[in-house]
Amino acid sequence: MKRVPGPTDHVVVVGAGLSGLACALHLLGAGRRVTVVERDAGPGGRAGRVRRAGYEMDTGPTVLTMPHLADEAFAAVGDSLHRRVGLTALDPAYRACFADGSSLDVHTDGEAMEAEVRRFAGPAQAAGYRDLRQWLERLYRVQMRRFIDANFDSPLQLLHPDLARLAALGGFGRLDGRIGRFLSDERLRRVFSFQALYAGVAPARALAAYAVIAYMDTVAGVWFPKGGMHALPRAMADAAADAGADLRWRAEVDTLERSAGRVRAVRLASGERIACDAVVLTCELPAAYGLLGRAPRRPARLRHSPSAVILHAGTDRTWPHLAHHTISFGAAWERTFEELTRTGELMSDPSLLITRPTTHDPALAPPGRHLHYVLAPCPNTHVGPEAAAWRDLGPRYRDSLVGVLEKRGLEGFADSVQEGLLVTPLDWDAQGHAAGSPFSVSHTFAQTGPFRPRNLVRGLDNVVLAGCGTTPGVGVPTVLVSGKLAAARITGGARSRPARTRRSPAVPAAYPAPAPAGTDEPS
Repeated sequence: MKRVPGPTDHVVVVGAGLSGLACALHLLGAGRRVTVVERDAGPGGRAGRVRRAGYEMDTGPTVLTMPHLADEAFAAVGDSLHRRVGLTALDPAYRACFADGSSLDVHTDGEAMEAEVRRFAGPAQAAGYRDLRQWLERLYRVQMRRFIDANFDSPLQLLHPDLARLAALGGFGRLDGRIGRFLSDERLRRVFSFQALYAGVAPARALAAYAVIAYMDTVAGVWFPKGGMHALPRAMADAAADAGADLRWRAEVDTLERSAGRVRAVRLASGERIACDAVVLTCELPAAYGLLGRAPRRPARLRHSPSAVILHAGTDRTWPHLAHHTISFGAAWERTFEELTRTGELMSDPSLLITRPTTHDPALAPPGRHLHYVLAPCPNTHVGPEAAAWRDLGPRYRDSLVGVLEKRGLEGFADSVQEGLLVTPLDWDAQGHAAGSPFSVSHTFAQTGPFRPRNLVRGLDNVVLAGCGTTPGVGVPTVLVSGKLAAARITGGARSRPARTRRSPAVPAAYPAPAPAGTDEPS
């Protein structure tokens, strides 16, 4: 693995999102002095927080999987996620509701889920689920160490026995077809393939290897941090500060001072100059390339994932059929992905993610009130309406979504809303997200693994990238890994005991880690 040459004693991390904070913690654990600069008033990045009239609204991800990856970052400085954040394992992880009126609770316990599938679709589908679960576990073990938790210097690194194992598992086939080998019930196939949207690719076109996301959701488990998802970056920032990091808020980077192929200092918009030995840029790729003065040349323009419209609704009531996370599927499926990724139309029969965080933390809303987060995927601004069009389109689409919710069992939703916030591609664009999408660069084959934008910068020896636009990709687990991989580029992966770490007492594990990623699995 290539690493940053020369001195790396003081590292400036630009951005205090999940990747930047994970990177900072791993760097601190390796004995580096770390300064984190963040343009916002506090940590979080995409995993931010808006407070309105007593409602605490998470503005980014609402689903936490693979919490052991966050715990790795805390452990680097002798701390623990469990000590900092209360976690609740969600059961069900999701509730899936379908257009025919049926519903399915997605359990991460294998026996419970097999029984639920048997109830829902019969014994043959239950047997298919059992086989699917075993395949997902094998797929994860083959992929995690070699293809996800790994820095790539060349595509030649793919030439490893694990590549043959992945091929033998059907990882280079199509996701929808591979899931269909185990499950013939179209509703069940949706439950284990909708995650492809996280990667920005329709299930019919996504590599079967991306079923690893379904493993994270449906096998490894879904968790809820007390205080909402924003509690995670907040705790990471606190741990970094306790370990000696210098955290600078409202500190926007203006320029990088360069000489002899290295960045020598970071200059802030305030005029302050911060001398450094290395820099980690976790900001959006366009912003990072703007600071660097150039973007790497690629054979084709980067393709971005679909965007999303999010409706935050503080309400005076809720609906008992909702779980913490509820997926409301429309009748359409293939047409939905065609609209999102090809024709650029808004979903004519939308599938929605509805999250009710007050299910497990009522303190996120005023007494007697509830908080609902409704996510509707939509085309990004390269495929669909341009950002400015959402000024007029946004309110109309919000009303349309509310109508859909009421038709799907949330009667009286419109009248129940006491406080609302609508986020559209116009807002993502204003925040600097390319193509008006918070999901960054999609995971097509040409933008995956060693073909994804690299985390090393050609021509500058001491600059590393982190975040969802670089390796390994989009999603909370992979962004946490991204921060660790960026730190490894600087430290070589070596760890030493930090001088200013507050050691925490031993605590029992709050959650099981998945099976070791390095376990060999016969193909």
